[in-house]
Amino acid sequence: MMRGIEELGWRTTPMGEISLRRRYDPAVEKDVYEVKLDEEFLMSSLFTVAEIELAWLGLERTEGDHLDVIVGGLGLGYTAQAALEDPRVDTLTVIEYSDAVIDWHEQDLLPDTAGLAADDRVRLEQADFFAAATSTEGFDPERPGREYDAILLDIDHSPRNVLHSPHAAFYTSDGMGAMSAHLRPGGTFALWSDDPPDDEFVSTLGQVFTDVDARRVWFDNPFTGGRHSNTVYVATKA
Repeated sequence: MMRGIEELGWRTTPMGEISLRRRYDPAVEKDVYEVKLDEEFLMSSLFTVAEIELAWLGLERTEGDHLDVIVGGLGLGYTAQAALEDPRVDTLTVIEYSDAVIDWHEQDLLPDTAGLAADDRVRLEQADFFAAATSTEGFDPERPGREYDAILLDIDHSPRNVLHSPHAAFYTSDGMGAMSAHLRPGGTFALWSDDPPDDEFVSTLGQVFTDVDARRVWFDNPFTGGRHSNTVYVATKA
């Protein structure tokens, strides 16, 4: 039986209308969940390999136990869920701009990441990640200046292809420097990008961090029958 597209939720934001939809895809013979901003596709449950690798690669680099982790961008929840698989993670704070996205998870509308919002280690915070990252107060209003072991970011398409023009300032050496103040010494910054590795951005990271790596993550594309890649940048605070 043919099934059409079902819109599960939507809300107007200053950046446009964000929506969650479910559709049955005969190519993969299963339901696919997608998030759109107006008519632009932001993410799909078909392509989650690099979102998961963002958490794994970032935390693999991070030393120590009892980790306090920030995830920038909740989306479909795959990065946050993958981070929770690391038994060292004590707290996971997810900074999400859209309260609609938080509501979707609190209602468990996404089967693959159902229960994420109810995990005792998780706090879902409705806030502007970029404003918090570049402020002196940081990500915890109750503990200004609090430092974290890792910051994992998946919001913009890439450092050059941002969803909202004010975000561009974050991907400069000044932006990276301000954000690094919220990491403990030896802490990790990891970033997802839809573009191939960007040498200029690697150089920018190198002005602030040490041991900078741009890792291509490959995965199958069921629509083209070929392979596609995203990039995960990983860097360490000296």
